[in-house]
Amino acid sequence: MKAIAVQGDSLIWEDTPDAAPGQDEVLVDVHAAGVNRADLLQAKGHYPPPPGASGILGLEIAGIDTTTGARVCALVPGGAYAEKAAVSSAMLLPLPDHWTFAQGAAVPEAWLTAYVNLFLEGELQPGESVLIHAGASGVGLAAIQLARDAGAKVFVTVRSVEKAQACRDLGAEVVPPADAPPSNVILDCVGGSYLAANIKALAPFGRLVNIGLLGGAKGELDMSAVLRKRLKIVGSTLRSRPRAEHVQITRGFRERFWDKLVRGNFKIVVDREFPIAQASDAHRYMAMNRNTGKIVLVIK
Repeated sequence: MKAIAVQGDSLIWEDTPDAAPGQDEVLVDVHAAGVNRADLLQAKGHYPPPPGASGILGLEIAGIDTTTGARVCALVPGGAYAEKAAVSSAMLLPLPDHWTFAQGAAVPEAWLTAYVNLFLEGELQPGESVLIHAGASGVGLAAIQLARDAGAKVFVTVRSVEKAQACRDLGAEVVPPADAPPSNVILDCVGGSYLAANIKALAPFGRLVNIGLLGGAKGELDMSAVLRKRLKIVGSTLRSRPRAEHVQITRGFRERFWDKLVRGNFKIVVDREFPIAQASDAHRYMAMNRNTGKIVLVIK
């Protein structure tokens, strides 16, 4: 099969050994793969795959289950930028006939990340408010919709007028990062540079869920505010969790939100599709923060 190999600053589509399914895994003929910040970090040597995972880039796929012939999409711990991927059968989600493969590949990482961090880590409840940083990212746009469906008020921060409008179209209110209103939950992919503002913006008993470090790993923490307001600070990643936890998260999302997603209650936002041979261009496009929603690599 062919897969993307990292060669210096280039991503090369080349021959590689076939993916080999393990116990309780199936082989998926990959038609599209989502692009994520984790892929950019791994390509630069900063985010190695978990033990036992494929060293090939990519965390989400859409394609054909070669065992059953069914259209599927799935979260994977690695191996998405390839013609074939070995996937746990328990992680497969059925790809509706009216979705393109690109739409399917835009769902697993973004929507599962939004789900687990809003509801399992952030414990978001109806009537509460949530502040989502990078609201126009793939995770951000998914989180806006899931939070509003759950009865929460949604605030977001964004980088441009165009991104702001995309968030407003989904029902979010755009606010300045340094002057955000009190929120019960904050979903933050920025990290250190936003830490002080996040602590200030949290309402009493608020929960800060940090899922990224785009703004650095260190920041100033006002411990008096943490104690006084009885705040919780949660660090969260999705990729490094055990398979059993991935399966549990996928099942929970499917039970609560999948039917609504399939019916079109939510919008899957694909910003741009790149042929797999142009994976380097796709990574540069994401690094420049040009996308609103998901970037997808088309393989077939």
